[in-house]
Parts: sequence; C-alpha cells; structure tokens
Amino acid sequence: MKEKSELSLNLFTKVGDDLEKRRYIILAELQRISAEFQYYKIYPHLSRITELHRTLTEILTRLSDLRSKFPKRISKIDWVNQTIEHEVVFVDGTDLSAVEDLIQWTLPQLEKVIQEGVAIHEFVEKELNVEHVGILPNYREEGYFFLPDNRSRKLNLFRFEISIFHSSEDRYRSLKTRLLKSLKQGDAHLSPGSIKLDLIREERELPNPATYSFDISLDFPFDQTVLPVAKRKLMQAISD
Repeated sequence: MKEKSELSLNLFTKVGDDLEKRRYIILAELQRISAEFQYYKIYPHLSRITELHRTLTEILTRLSDLRSKFPKRISKIDWVNQTIEHEVVFVDGTDLSAVEDLIQWTLPQLEKVIQEGVAIHEFVEKELNVEHVGILPNYREEGYFFLPDNRSRKLNLFRFEISIFHSSEDRYRSLKTRLLKSLKQGDAHLSPGSIKLDLIREERELPNPATYSFDISLDFPFDQTVLPVAKRKLMQAISD
C-alpha cells in the first residue's frame, strides 16, 4: 500500500483565506518527512519533494510571466526622482497573489528538507561499492545484481532490465528490477561468481548476463534507502 503524502499541488490552488492553515499543513508534513530522514528513510519522500520543488519553481516562473501580461496602473509618482511606479491589476476574484505568496514561502522550506535527504543519499552512495562479476558482455541492458540487506542479514538477488523511451523533447532510460530470491549472509562458499553461475543455470533466458555485486557496511533501511540508491549507482555503472 503506497503511503499518501499531504503535499500535493492542490494545496497551492485557490488559496483564498486559509493561507495560514495551508502553511501549517506544509510545515507539519515536512517535519514528518524530516523525522523519517532521521531514521535514514529517504525514499519515496526525497523524490516526491524534489519533484514538487521543481514543479512549484516552474509555476512561480509562469505566474511571474502571467503577472507581467496583466494591465498595470500607476501606484506612485516620485516627482523628485522623476520615476513612476506601477502595480499589476488582477481580475476580480483571482487569488494568484495568494498562490504566489504561498509558493515563495514554501520553496525555502522544501529546500531545507531536500538538503537533509540529499546528504543521506550522498553518504550512502559513497559507502556503496559495486563491481561487475566476471566478464561484462557487450549487451548490458539485462542482467543481475546482488545487494546485501545488512539489517535482515540477507543477500538479495535481483534481475534488472533497462527500458528506453522517448518523449517529444528527450530520451530516457528506465530501470526495472525484480527480486529473484534472498540468500542468508555468511555462507563462505557463496562467492559472487558461484551465485552468478547458479542463476545462469536457473534462469536460462540469459546465458551470458551482465552481473554486478554490491557491498555496503551500513545497516540502513533496505527498501527506503539502500535499494533506491543502489539502483541509481547501477545505472551509472552500466553507462560507464
């Protein structure tokens, strides 16, 4: 069951008179996410608030452009300096100013929490080592990777597949993973090479798979931190 976040774009539309209430909701949710980061649980929160920050920044830019297109009226004439100040005239009933104020207030709040998450992500990435197992084939779009879960004392074996899709503006690579099985840690005879051979025998679709083995000494949460960071690092390793 996916966790529902209180942070959504709906908070920033039709703000009206409940600006303080919305600020309270945003602060409470960011405090909850920050508390999760203290337990080294960074996903899916980090990706969600990073995307929200990006979207709100784009909206703010568009609002600024929109504001410049509205009719203006003279608000003040400085006869001494010979300058004229204008103010934007919004249509009746609009709450664009309130939306703009809320976004401007929210962005630095988001940035503080994003920095917390990024610091943990970078630390885990630094502690996470990856090596290829055996000779790497030319075709690396499918294969296996082995990733320890030190908290549960398991070695998780995954199959991965890279999909490429195009948008109107760019080309994207997506990593799909599937857990094959988990092995008990500490079995001395199970080297990465022997595990790879076992998988080749069991999974006959890939006779010469690209295979990667991770090593990490941290016992951070697996699903919320170690696995997402490892996926990003795997994409980098495949691209190198």
